[in-house]
Amino acid sequence: METKLELLAPAKNAEQGIAAINHGADAVYIGAPLFGARAAAGNSIDDIDKLVKCAHLFGSKVFATVNTLLFDNELEAARQMIWTLYDTGVDAIIMQDMGLLEMDLPPIELHASTQTHNIDPQRVKFLEQVGFKRIILARETSLKQMAELRKETTADLEAFVQGALCVCYSGQCYMSLYLDRQRNKACDTPRSGNRGSCTQPCRAAYDLVNGQGEVLRKNEHLLSLKDFSAAQSIESMIDVGITSFKIEGRLKDISYVKNVTGYYRQLLDSIMARREGLKPASSGSTRLFFTPDLERTFNRGFTDYFLNSRKPMASYATQKSLGKMIGTIVSGNGNTLVINSKDSLTAGDGICFFNDEKQIEGFLVNHVNGNRITANKSLNISKGTQLWRNNDFAFEKQLQGNTSERKIAVSMTLAETADGLSLTITDEDGIEASAAVECTKEPARNETRAKETIIAQLSKLGGTPFETSNITIETRQQYFLPASMLNELRRKAVEELKTKRITANRPTDTILALDDIPYFQTTVDGRTNIVNDKAEAFYRRHGVTTIERGPDQPGVEFKDDFPLMTTKYCLRYELGQCLMHKCNKTVSPDYASDLFLYNNGNKFRLSFDCKKCEMQIHKS
Repeated sequence: METKLELLAPAKNAEQGIAAINHGADAVYIGAPLFGARAAAGNSIDDIDKLVKCAHLFGSKVFATVNTLLFDNELEAARQMIWTLYDTGVDAIIMQDMGLLEMDLPPIELHASTQTHNIDPQRVKFLEQVGFKRIILARETSLKQMAELRKETTADLEAFVQGALCVCYSGQCYMSLYLDRQRNKACDTPRSGNRGSCTQPCRAAYDLVNGQGEVLRKNEHLLSLKDFSAAQSIESMIDVGITSFKIEGRLKDISYVKNVTGYYRQLLDSIMARREGLKPASSGSTRLFFTPDLERTFNRGFTDYFLNSRKPMASYATQKSLGKMIGTIVSGNGNTLVINSKDSLTAGDGICFFNDEKQIEGFLVNHVNGNRITANKSLNISKGTQLWRNNDFAFEKQLQGNTSERKIAVSMTLAETADGLSLTITDEDGIEASAAVECTKEPARNETRAKETIIAQLSKLGGTPFETSNITIETRQQYFLPASMLNELRRKAVEELKTKRITANRPTDTILALDDIPYFQTTVDGRTNIVNDKAEAFYRRHGVTTIERGPDQPGVEFKDDFPLMTTKYCLRYELGQCLMHKCNKTVSPDYASDLFLYNNGNKFRLSFDCKKCEMQIHKS
């Protein structure tokens, strides 16, 4: 039995979604008009419809995000929007708020957003039992945990392979909400990660201070993580049962989408080419007209997070994109620099480095002459300083052009009818389309030239998603056929095949049946994110008796002990001061006491659950 592997790419808009499809995505996820976890990346129904038609031509899928928490007065609008999305042919809805399951939804496939914090077997099993066909795993999930979860569920398992990391467990971050309320207590719509408008406090700079008031780290991005990359572990992820490989980045630009999608398309294709039993989840073959390189578009440096083993993962010096490390400074004089680099630089490149105060600086390249470059400003830069290119001018220019083509293989058969000719096109999935024309059949004077003309005209599939793999002529004899007639046959058959493919790839209905499967807890606190009556009814129907509403609900105040963040990332561990780690022979008493983060007049208390190997951030 073959296993289909899905490369899932982000789509900020229809243009980027189509680019992702053309660069080999088996599926794309895109923000619905409202209620998506990236409020700045919503899309009109017309644009989503356009993307669906393009995707379904290739057998690719489109998933719409409706994955914010919903208030009571928003539920009906969300329900109606999901019905409209269903009518366009969207393949699935990615959602977080369980209140929607208490409503009259269309028969559409449901995916449990990573915002539902999917890392433990009990939760994943419960989500499958209540109707979710796919579970999007928490970014913190290790390969070992993925294997364990695969044993607990038959639902599809989707895992991230590339992109930005939230330092907090998804769906468990309330820091943006808390800070926005502090800044403007009268605000009715504070910016919240669970509502799609996070202010990203994890990317800010902090001071780390102990209980004695000693500043241990000053003005560093202590919660800002490098970007995630599982490129070296894709095959291991396949082995433990992951079937969908997700690229993060619905707010990234089209260059990022093309580059990263193309990279993982080639990577998955190379794996499937040497392993039996694996095939792509969509049709066609993708040709790239550039060489993908993950380091040449937006990145903060890379970590595989908790996928394999715990390694340094933070980017203290900067929260910005570093790009690709290109070399070091040999000498510098004003705005003229001599560098040691194997990479070719060009005028317009953006270069960054860390100065002697460990602060990031940058400059533009005005001129290049061998290993000597001229910067757009005078610099004080030391010999041996490392350089990164965070804006690759030539690569970006290349990515703005024609960078790929994706084609579906078809065979053609030209045959006779009683009063003319017919052309049947059969694609690689076995879908057929035909066109016929009435004509006078005039025997060819030069059979070889006539056959060459037929093949040449029928092969003209440029501008379509198809390419010919074989053309068969099944006429009693070779006829002279005008090019205009052959072109008409080909155009009609191609249009018919496109229509049939879009129809054939429309998703089948998925019926959601209500049940009373018991939840794995009878008491839930605010971190379950219940902010509407329907969600409360859902959990009560599944046996929960004691419910605390989530802090995103207006009027619900933060309790003193309520964690603003819960994270697998631990500052003590990251700084080599873990109290439980056997490798740490001596832990500085400075770090063994209470620890606090300070930022812009705000003070946050850190707590550590060493048994779970987790850290929490609380208001203080």
